[in-house]
Amino acid sequence: MADFRLIADRIAEDIVAGRLRPGQQLPPQRWFARRHRIAPSTAGRVYGELVRRGLVVGEVGRGTFVRAAPTVAQGRALIETATSAPVNLELNYPSAAGQSEIVAASLAPLLRADVLTEAMRPGAADGTAAARESAARLLAVPGWRPDPAQLLFTGNARQAIAAALASLVRPGGRVGVEELTYPLVKEIAGRLGVVLVPLAGDAEGVRPDALAAAHRAAPLSALYLQPTLHNPTSSTMSERRRGELGSLVVALGLPVVEDRIWSFLRPDAAAFAAHAPGLTHVVDGLSKRVAPGLTVGFLVVPEDRTEAVGAAVRSGGWSAGRFALEAAVRWTGDGVVRRLVEEKRADAARRQAILTENLTRNRTENLAANPTRNLTENHGEQGTAGAVGTVRTDPRAYFAWWELPAPWRADTFTAAAAAHGIAVTPGTAFAVDPHRTPDAVRLGLASAPEEELARALRTLAAVAAGGPPGSTGG
Repeated sequence: MADFRLIADRIAEDIVAGRLRPGQQLPPQRWFARRHRIAPSTAGRVYGELVRRGLVVGEVGRGTFVRAAPTVAQGRALIETATSAPVNLELNYPSAAGQSEIVAASLAPLLRADVLTEAMRPGAADGTAAARESAARLLAVPGWRPDPAQLLFTGNARQAIAAALASLVRPGGRVGVEELTYPLVKEIAGRLGVVLVPLAGDAEGVRPDALAAAHRAAPLSALYLQPTLHNPTSSTMSERRRGELGSLVVALGLPVVEDRIWSFLRPDAAAFAAHAPGLTHVVDGLSKRVAPGLTVGFLVVPEDRTEAVGAAVRSGGWSAGRFALEAAVRWTGDGVVRRLVEEKRADAARRQAILTENLTRNRTENLAANPTRNLTENHGEQGTAGAVGTVRTDPRAYFAWWELPAPWRADTFTAAAAAHGIAVTPGTAFAVDPHRTPDAVRLGLASAPEEELARALRTLAAVAAGGPPGSTGG
């Protein structure tokens, strides 16, 4: 019996050597089995192994395709400089004008020898009383204010997610997530040995019936949600849906991890935690409000879980540094965070205008010429359809979800964009089910200078309208 791994190795060599090109479709498994004189089941294992290695992507009803580029660790492209492209729309860290000077002035008092001595001591999972009070004020929104006694601190929000899941889910446990989710959650789940279960949603968010059905099929240990400015689609869950899901998780006794890292851009959106306070673990941080290199992660936990989650923070080595905590207290107290947040909200609005002017406007004009296409607006989101696809975003968001026109695929478009010096994130990075991958890319609007962003968007619009190499589109 043929070893499927050896056959997969040979196909992998062809991909690395360029004999199988990015975007090229592999033959149907039955044909592949006949050609290699192996059983159809073995062919299925070969294709599964190639998917596992990140070399190909399988799409239901369409086939299996070579990825546009060698894969990186899941989520890495969103947190590190993973490309040499001149314009990087993968990374998405906003920066306000004069930010460094603002932060430096606020940090200066911490550099006194007597203050610095205290700030250099090891940090505890529950921080300090001043840090807890400061964070509670910062995270409060209408209808929800965390109890300072329920606050824990990590080095960043990613570590807060890891600590929450590690405290809730044993290896082999199941966690419900949106069908498209933050790539680093996929990486965290892999390291913890946790199984992610994609839950179907609609314009209002995860559907309660999908959650109930998944829990009936095999009990879930937790639910991870991004209800406000969901990454990558920018959608915000309706208040009605939050109430429905809140009632359901209470009835099921199902813990929730609510990721609010982008919520500062939508202060009008309430916290999901208000609907299930005894079950919800709220994750937030300063990486977007301030800067990724000067950050603290916040973790608000149910009253009876501070000890268990604190133990997970300590065992994972995820406690926030004392200096970072002291800086966060100072930034919050002297108005630095508030000032940066206000400027970044204005910056996000300007970048959305650039998106409309250079990408979405083209589709609006095409829509006028072709009124049979749809224009959708849902719960503060804006979605515009046209000849080069559909862009879904929120006018307050720093990213947009671009559903590409046929016959473009996410990986081939990502490769075409890279050939023009522009890095975008393919939809495959966010898909939980590797066999159901969207023909879409996420555009990060925050990091590129505004003029570069405008030029890049115009270029991408032209690339999309022209169609893939060899196609008749355009």
